[in-house]
Amino acid sequence: MFHRSRILTICSFVGVMLFISLLNVNQQPIHAEEHSVQEPLTVKVILKRKYLDGEISEEVTKETILSMKDFWAEYKDWQLLNQEEDRVVFQKNIDDISPLLKTNGYFGIAGDGTLTIFNGKPKTNEVIQSFFQLDVEKLESRKHDELKEGIRIQSKDQYLEVLQNLQYYSKTEKQ
Repeated sequence: MFHRSRILTICSFVGVMLFISLLNVNQQPIHAEEHSVQEPLTVKVILKRKYLDGEISEEVTKETILSMKDFWAEYKDWQLLNQEEDRVVFQKNIDDISPLLKTNGYFGIAGDGTLTIFNGKPKTNEVIQSFFQLDVEKLESRKHDELKEGIRIQSKDQYLEVLQNLQYYSKTEKQ
């Protein structure tokens, strides 16, 4: 008899806890209700995209917010960098190379032997990003010539492959 009443007590307790937790699931956080928009709010939204190659693009728009819940849901995959009354800045890391690289990027070798990405062929000297010193003496002459002319970059896979292959010739790797 004592065992049965103990089981009933435990079952009753579990039932009450489940009922309370179900009530709490349907409640909205207080801060969400406090920040509901009474009148439409217009803010400047800045979206920064950071690519594998280090390039950061920026898109600026004006957005009219009717519901804060909908606004935050729209940018749930973005990292909030800064928020002011009339301006919000988000950033997203993009697992790809930038459109600039896909359009006109070339791996090349700078005058000091540094592996570099250029906007256009290396002879333009428009540096986008520099990586590491290459041991030019160890570099195969064919590979050296390719770098002097410029190796076109058109995809993330190609970008990563060239970096990985040339890492072997890095002077810093040998130290």
